[in-house]
Amino acid sequence: MRLTSFTDYGLRMLMRMASAPERAFTTAELAEEFDLSRNHLSKIMQRLAQGGLVATRRGGGGGAMLACAPRDIRLGAVVRLLEEGQALVECFGPGGGDCTITGCCRMKARLRSAEAAFLADLDRTTLADIALSPVELNAA
Repeated sequence: MRLTSFTDYGLRMLMRMASAPERAFTTAELAEEFDLSRNHLSKIMQRLAQGGLVATRRGGGGGAMLACAPRDIRLGAVVRLLEEGQALVECFGPGGGDCTITGCCRMKARLRSAEAAFLADLDRTTLADIALSPVELNAA
């Protein structure tokens, strides 16, 4: 399974925020740290906020913070949120795509099972399990 860059950076942002959960991070600061456009990062942040994973504040002293403890955020939930609307394969998408073997395909069930197993495995891991430590951040 391949995750979109949207999800990849969303996970990185959460890992970074979990390294200092008491602190607010600005989009400019995170965009520079990850060498990512501020516009793209803002879209990811907005999705994380809509999903209740981060809380944002505007203005001086504003920024984004985790909305709950890192130990309460399951990676499977994060991936589901950020990958929403992204079909694993074309036939899983809205309308089923243009597959000519839809009626007799045996692959679809296997892929659905594999996707479910992948997410179930991520559900066993929390953001606290993968948070960056200050030592790791200084070494990076």
